[in-house]
Amino acid sequence: MAATTPSPAAARSAGPVLDRATPVPAPVPAAAGIGLREPHREAFVAAGLPAPWVEIHSENYLVPGGPRLAGIERVRRDRPIGCHGVGLSLGSAGGLDPDHLLRLRALYARLEPGLVSEHLSWSIGTGTGPGAMGDAYLNDLLPLPYSEECLDRVCRNLDHAQDALGHRILVENPSAYIAFAGSAIPEAEFLAELVTRTGCGLLLDINNLYVSSVNLGFDRAGWLDAIPADAVGEYHLAGHARLTVGGEELLIDDHGSAVGDAVMALFAVALERIGPRPTLIEWDTDLPELDGLLAEAARAQRLLDPAARSGRHAR
Repeated sequence: MAATTPSPAAARSAGPVLDRATPVPAPVPAAAGIGLREPHREAFVAAGLPAPWVEIHSENYLVPGGPRLAGIERVRRDRPIGCHGVGLSLGSAGGLDPDHLLRLRALYARLEPGLVSEHLSWSIGTGTGPGAMGDAYLNDLLPLPYSEECLDRVCRNLDHAQDALGHRILVENPSAYIAFAGSAIPEAEFLAELVTRTGCGLLLDINNLYVSSVNLGFDRAGWLDAIPADAVGEYHLAGHARLTVGGEELLIDDHGSAVGDAVMALFAVALERIGPRPTLIEWDTDLPELDGLLAEAARAQRLLDPAARSGRHAR
């Protein structure tokens, strides 16, 4: 029989398969950690690793060897680590990039992260017809319509990724600036259905929830009630910016400032309804000194401590 060449979509769907029940070493505590960016790494080590855990962006460490990877391995020897992916593109219609999965799998085998997370978004274009982008990579986290078709697609990609990586993936709720006319499923229900169909977890980004609720005008408390609390494996906290567009205020998730008081207040509500979880301070632009980042983690810890003492929702 003559050999056949797989389609680009089929090639992307192929890839490594690993048992997703593989034990995850070095569990991450339900405490406030920091997103460790490279400019802070040496100071963090010199200060004695002054946070109970850290999170990195996976794609910054995919090159095997070199000082950057060696530096984060030094941190990993003494602290649990979470890996937050930004390039897997769970919403891609053509499936997942097998080469990217292989690189992620190699990194996770090396670092043994206690948490692995990805965004509910897409960034890789596919197709060859009119208006298609080919296999272009777009350096952004683009939104998805909450439709049945999109739900099926993300579930397929999630199943593939979890099998390939051997980790349960926490899916992060996005920040939203527009609503798709074709979004027939409320966001919280969409996330809950992902959990039911794939066994994934949720990364509850409190700042994203606040930004989206203000921009689109939905009820934050109702959103929290609609997601499965037991599936939440991590919280993110960050700052946002305010812009005026067409005479109306728009919140932008820019990770460029301290966590706002309103976001901290929403975090307190989430702790009451869901309970304490590993909590991360994200700060990616206009980076402060390390002490400023640690001060934000201390603010979050002051809310986590009484929630943990109550024991009502602790895992």
